Amino acid sequence: MRVVIAEDAAMMREGLVRLLTDRGFEVCAAVADADALRSAIAATVPDVAIIDIRMPPTHTDEGLRAAIDIRRDHPDVGVLVFSQYVETRYATRLLADRPTGVGYLLKDRVADVAEFVDALTRVASGGTALDPEVVGHLMRAVQDTVGVASLTPREREVLSLMAEGRSNAGIAAALVITAGVVEKHVANIFAKLGLPSSDGDNRRVLAVLRHVRGG
Repeated sequence: MRVVIAEDAAMMREGLVRLLTDRGFEVCAAVADADALRSAIAATVPDVAIIDIRMPPTHTDEGLRAAIDIRRDHPDVGVLVFSQYVETRYATRLLADRPTGVGYLLKDRVADVAEFVDALTRVASGGTALDPEVVGHLMRAVQDTVGVASLTPREREVLSLMAEGRSNAGIAAALVITAGVVEKHVANIFAKLGLPSSDGDNRRVLAVLRHVRGG
């Protein structure tokens, strides 16, 4: 799997390069700013890009704006935002129209390398990987929406886990309930949100994310 890394902190950037190389990834480029990221993506067209939010020259939102451009100009390239910050406004734009092959993880909440690699692989394969805190921010941003407001606390928990990309079995394990109970919650969620259900977990997640982003 081919990866481009955009991270302005040299130690973090080199650490990611070594971590991924040791696990069989091909790091096509490791850059420190958004312009270099755009050039690297155009030159190499990797499977996935790992992108920090705050990079030179202003250290505000360069990375997220570059991520949005990449998803528009290179739709086959997965984008995993890896940052210390939650930027709700840009997160909703990142998920707009085509919330596939996208992830948003928080650096200080990733404690397991295997989970990070799994999330990266999932994004590169067209799936989603969202930190629960990011999901929470997105849901709070639309908490007054009629459909979301009508969900029970348990249905909100299931919705959050769905948005993280978890399967019914994964949700059941996380909440310590049976798969049958999860299926009932999922059916109720779709009914309340007015969204058609699907046998495909990925399609289900995409529909939920469209609603969560306020679309």
